[in-house]
Amino acid sequence: MSASKKLIEVKNLTLQFKTDEGLITAVNNVSFSIEPGKVLGLVGESGSGKSVTAKSLMKLNPSNAVYSDDTKIALHLEDDSVDIMQLRGSKQLQIARGGAISMIFQEPMASFAPAISIGDQMVEQLLIHTDYDKQKAKKHSIEMLDRVGISDPDKRFKQFAFELSGGMRQRAMIAMALSTKPKLLIADEPTTALDVTIQLQVIDLMKDLVKEFGMGILFITHDLGVIAQTADDIAVMYLGKLIEKGTVREVLRNPSHPYTQGLIDALPKLDDLDVPLKAIPGDIPSPLERPSGCVFHTRCHADLGEQCHQKTPEFTSLKADHQVACHLASNAEASS
Repeated sequence: MSASKKLIEVKNLTLQFKTDEGLITAVNNVSFSIEPGKVLGLVGESGSGKSVTAKSLMKLNPSNAVYSDDTKIALHLEDDSVDIMQLRGSKQLQIARGGAISMIFQEPMASFAPAISIGDQMVEQLLIHTDYDKQKAKKHSIEMLDRVGISDPDKRFKQFAFELSGGMRQRAMIAMALSTKPKLLIADEPTTALDVTIQLQVIDLMKDLVKEFGMGILFITHDLGVIAQTADDIAVMYLGKLIEKGTVREVLRNPSHPYTQGLIDALPKLDDLDVPLKAIPGDIPSPLERPSGCVFHTRCHADLGEQCHQKTPEFTSLKADHQVACHLASNAEASS
């Protein structure tokens, strides 16, 4: 690992999509980093830009995606650093697509080719990204299926995705993603469609793999309960902007952005089931109608008027391990 101590550094990620209606901003000036052996939880409602951000790390967004000139995504390996934004062509992109970076997608059926067996797909990936021959690739694939808790892995290796249950498909996808021993694993809502008991097994598995391989993980979810059990750090995203970030313990115990507070207030209170659920009012705006100023001001209970409507808030450091982009925090800091 380089002297940077960061596995991946994302700076000023801004991404727009060319559409018939014009350029639509999906991600706006997002910056974060992940250290080896650490899990960063990226949370927010559907439509907040989490998956688009994750796919940018592998340059997997569609061809109508346009990145800003100052977007930097640096992947630091043991003996080299790679500027992912400068990679061109399938050969160069192999380092970011299944090599040093692997991704677990939200829907396993979308990740496996339906007419090719699970085993053949795993072997093909290993032949591309490692120096294994077919026999060694098969042996390693079966070992990985066993490692993620799939029973009778020799049999499952020969089966097709539609022959496996949802939980087993998810485990097979994790096995495939981890078989190349990536430095960074992107997990896009990997537990959403799973039973609670299977969710716990997947979470425990990922924790074990972080310890075993020392990999970093970008864990995308809207489930704060899962993040509390899994992540070291958290970044809260809303309409393509990061609005709060810090350690999981600090942010979840002391949420400082009204949006983060709203997400936490919306969770069921298991110690008092009579308390009604409290939803964040309104809906996330369409990217076609992106609000000026603070993007959350259209739904915020602490609307400060013109300041929130016109001026984009900068990050304010509340503690060394906690930052928030909110005018309430910047005003409090200025008056102290």
